[in-house]
Amino acid sequence: MLDALPAEKLNAVRSLLEVMVEPLACSLALAEVEEDDLTPETAAALDRARASLARGEGIPHYEILREFGLKQ
Repeated sequence: MLDALPAEKLNAVRSLLEVMVEPLACSLALAEVEEDDLTPETAAALDRARASLARGEGIPHYEILREFGLKQ
């Protein structure tokens, strides 16, 4: 799929992946966080995020593909 992208969109994907992976790389050093270790604010934010996904408010894969001019 990456081979099908024009250069300007490939650069956008690269930048997006870098942003997505940076927090992951940092969090891997912390290992897994136990629910008891979460602050009330973080626990509330996770609850809101899970509820949002349960309501179907995420972005469907086909919409992301369409944004980059790709098809499933």
